[in-house]
Amino acid sequence: MLEMVQAGGWLMVPILLCSVIAAAICVERIWTLQITRVAPRNLLAQVWAQVKKSEIDPQKLRDIRSASPLGQIFAAGIGNARHGREIMKESMEEAADAVMHELERYLTPLGTIASISPLLGLLGTVVGMIKVFTVLMLEGAGNANVLAGGISQALITTAAGLGIAIPALMFHRYFVRRVDDLVVTMEQESSKFVEIMHGERELEPRQ
Repeated sequence: MLEMVQAGGWLMVPILLCSVIAAAICVERIWTLQITRVAPRNLLAQVWAQVKKSEIDPQKLRDIRSASPLGQIFAAGIGNARHGREIMKESMEEAADAVMHELERYLTPLGTIASISPLLGLLGTVVGMIKVFTVLMLEGAGNANVLAGGISQALITTAAGLGIAIPALMFHRYFVRRVDDLVVTMEQESSKFVEIMHGERELEPRQ
């Protein structure tokens, strides 16, 4: 492995750095974007039960807000419920915008890595071929070792760039879809919460 990195030249350093960052982002997002952490299944029922029993105090509200992203939205709605349905809904929408921004954290850097990794590999290819043609121009085709080194650098960097870009792109697409699914779930739960709070519907078990 070390020999391959050395053969790839200095461009392997940013390529490997991209791989480390991409791996860290993927692990963090897999942990963060679990539905049990973002939108717990029984949260609506638990919050509504506390509201009906008038158990919501500032400490309980802070607990709800800190428990999950969906809890942040519910807490915003509870805090503004006395101002009417529209104000409550608007406050929840504002909280949802902030939550969505947090859910999308690090996805742009991951997408950027997926885009620039093959370009770094291509740059390594160009640098390696320049090295090959420089040797050909100065020494002719007799120095096989130097020629092989340039060709090796060209191929290794390209392979490394693609090897990072392909999984990074796959994970990026997966996380974008995951965030979309979570946002839909939170929108549904938020709408139910507003309607239940204002007596427009009964609480139904979440499927």
